[in-house]
This record gives sequence, structure tokens and C-alpha cells, in this order.
Amino acid sequence: MPAISADLEPSIAQLLWIIDVYGFFVAGALITMGTLGNRIGRRKLLLFGAAAFGAFSVVAAFSRTPEMLILSQALLGIAGATLAPSTLSLIFHMFQDHQQRSTAAGVWIGAFSAGGALGPILCGALLELFWWGSVFLLALPVIAMLLLGPRCCPSTATRTPVGWTSRARPCRWPQSSPSADDGAKPALQAEPADG
Repeated sequence: MPAISADLEPSIAQLLWIIDVYGFFVAGALITMGTLGNRIGRRKLLLFGAAAFGAFSVVAAFSRTPEMLILSQALLGIAGATLAPSTLSLIFHMFQDHQQRSTAAGVWIGAFSAGGALGPILCGALLELFWWGSVFLLALPVIAMLLLGPRCCPSTATRTPVGWTSRARPCRWPQSSPSADDGAKPALQAEPADG
């Protein structure tokens, strides 16, 4: 932050936004991006989000004003929100065996935790050697590997729409039922939907 403050000269309010805006947009867009992945396909969303994350990382690294840095970090947060739900959902669809799925999920969690632990150390080293924007370029090698290997990830879009657009089937009492002679209450039956 001292390097950013010296270079961009943000106000106190802008400095707070620079610190918090990424996490704010990641948290706000997680559920939306998870639902979007169910609709259009998790692999497609993952690749699109990874490409956007890489592009906005470059924009943030070369920002020249506080407003540009805040906007690029907000867009980074939205793009970053596509990565976690997409990768975890792909793991659960790619590995049908329970043991393999547990192992893959453990590797995912371990990599996520290792990134959180090593990130500050690597960023500190970059700040010692380069300018402050270099920390935004740290994810580019991982993003490049992800974009170059999409064939191993299946597309898992949900084909059946679920939600407010679903049509409910009306229920009716059957005209006759074998259980009626036994004094039992006949079960409800669903009428087929029109069309």
C-alpha cells in the first residue's frame, strides 16, 4: 500500500476501496456465478472467467489512476467469483467414484490453502524486486495453463430449467382405485401437463 499511495496518490476513501473492493465483489457474485455456471456450463464459465481474470489483472497492474485501479479490481472480483464454484463443481462431476472425488476435493482445498499462505510471501518478494503492479501479474502463468488445457474438463450445463419458469402439474383424485375398497384413502395422481 505505501507504494500504491506514493504512485497513485489516492484519497483515504479511495485507499479503503482499493483494499476492500475485490473481496466485496467476490463475495457478492459467488452465488450468482454458481447459478450461471449451472445454466451455461461450468467449463465455459470457468474459461471465460479465467480469461477475464487474466485481462483485468493486466489492467490493474498498469493502472495510472486510483479510479482505474478500483474499477479493475471490482471487475477482477466478478471474474474471480467464477473460478471457485466452477472448479469445485467440475470436480464433483468429473470424479464419480467417492474416493477419487474426496481425493480431488482434498487436493483442491490444499492448493487453495497453499495459495493463501504463499501469496503474501511471493507478493512481498515481487514488491522488493519490481513495482507494485507486478503482484497482479502473479496469477497469469496459472491462468495461461488453465486456458491451454480445456479438453480435460467436461461441459456440465444443466439442461432442465428449474425455478420460477417450471410448470406445476395439477393433482386430481382418481375415479377408481383398488385401495378404495379397503377403506384406505386413494393416493393423489398428477395430471400430465398440457403441451
